[in-house]
Amino acid sequence: METRWNRLERSQLIPRPRKEVFDFFADAANLERLTPSFLRFRILSPMPIAITPGTRIDYALRLFGLPFRWRTRITEWRPGVAFVDEQESGPFAYWRHTHRFEDLGGQTVMRDLVEYAEPWGTLGRVADKLVVRRTLERIFDFRRGAIGRIFGDGIGAGQ
Repeated sequence: METRWNRLERSQLIPRPRKEVFDFFADAANLERLTPSFLRFRILSPMPIAITPGTRIDYALRLFGLPFRWRTRITEWRPGVAFVDEQESGPFAYWRHTHRFEDLGGQTVMRDLVEYAEPWGTLGRVADKLVVRRTLERIFDFRRGAIGRIFGDGIGAGQ
């Protein structure tokens, strides 16, 4: 059986130095500020969370009105450059979110790559086409706006 992942890619130019931007994203306490309220997102793990390879973070959220628990694990951690979180348990059959940070003349290009698969085979693929993809795009659109409000809007940020 072929493994098929969906991909969502975003990039954003942030008019702040890379270290400052990375440090913000390395602080799990900031996740709630970057998540739309309709998800009712809460971090369940005790704070503060020291991020290192292998760190696990537990969350509670609502997706399509249903309550979920979600656990991710940091599988790659390169301070100032990149990190990866992967779902260990939660609403997706597969979830891998890569965050990359690059210098651009005193500013930072932040790149997100989310690779995901829905549970439930064909039914999950239909759900992705009908609602899941659009919901993820809505979440990342909110995140983009929140980042713009926190750091100021960059020029030439892409999707």
